[in-house]
Amino acid sequence: MQRATIAAGLVAGLFTYAERHGADPDALATASGVSREQLRDPDARVPLPRYLELVRAARVALDDDALALHYGAEVAMADVSIVGLVMEAAPDMAAALRQLQRYGRLAVEVEAGDGGPRFELERLGDRLLLVEHGPVGPGTELSEEAVARLVCGPRRFLDRPHVLRVRLTRGTPECAAEYERVLGCPVRFGARRTEIELHPEVGSWPVARHPRYVFGVLREKGDALLARRPPPESFRERVEEVVRTVVHEGDLGADAVAARLHCSRSTLSRRLRAEGTGFRQVVDDVRRDLAIAYLRAGRTSVGEVAYLVGFSDAASFSRTFRRWTGQPPGRFREGVAGAASAARRPPA
Repeated sequence: MQRATIAAGLVAGLFTYAERHGADPDALATASGVSREQLRDPDARVPLPRYLELVRAARVALDDDALALHYGAEVAMADVSIVGLVMEAAPDMAAALRQLQRYGRLAVEVEAGDGGPRFELERLGDRLLLVEHGPVGPGTELSEEAVARLVCGPRRFLDRPHVLRVRLTRGTPECAAEYERVLGCPVRFGARRTEIELHPEVGSWPVARHPRYVFGVLREKGDALLARRPPPESFRERVEEVVRTVVHEGDLGADAVAARLHCSRSTLSRRLRAEGTGFRQVVDDVRRDLAIAYLRAGRTSVGEVAYLVGFSDAASFSRTFRRWTGQPPGRFREGVAGAASAARRPPA
């Protein structure tokens, strides 16, 4: 399994969407740590935790609790990723969904249980389900964005509804009615897994929005991109990615992280031990590195940093930060600010 990443095209698409709706793109870049210079190549990769920070920043900037839903509904996959182009060049919906399963990780690459595709078709009697497998990071942003695209995107070329109902794992939000309005079908919250129930005959419905030649060219491009994916990262790095995305939730347990990696707690401990470390050490290191980064950035108070790295109060954070660096967080930040000021001062 690769490190969790997302295609730069989807990230750039969110910047464009947020700016179009009134957000300051420079402020979003600062809040998320994503530079727009990184996004020139739509096939480049951006760490998934950075993208999720961008989603949260945009949600706050636009005061939109259903930001992922609205972004996925308004911006089609074909506008931001080769995955969407390949799907829309397929002859019919069955072929389009097969392309999603084959090339989906070129858009978003996360662990999906047994290493299979993130979305798979399942038949249960006369019902046809498109099911999301595996952990997809904290919260439900990725699920909601993907569901919105899979539900709303095909409406541009299908002449009848292809989705019967949607099930989401998130709890019922205050804006639940907005989900049914946007998706145009019944939506159930608090489900065991994310599911899109499709019309049972949807596979035969034609797509082919591009010539057959284009379909072949795009598939060759997709295969070439798959072949360029980097070798697997270490297990510790996979654990670090999960911890970074949920550390703000507080007391993070090994069981919760193991579940997101689709392994048992004992397997998590064994694999980290084989790499010369342990779960608590990984959490401690991630908290330390994030705290130092936040304090160096100088945009948050010590109390806010304490919350962001999972401490319940500033006092316990300060004690731990002193253990990490030998000085309290306030003095550390003052030292960073002083060094930056000296660097900007013109020479005598």
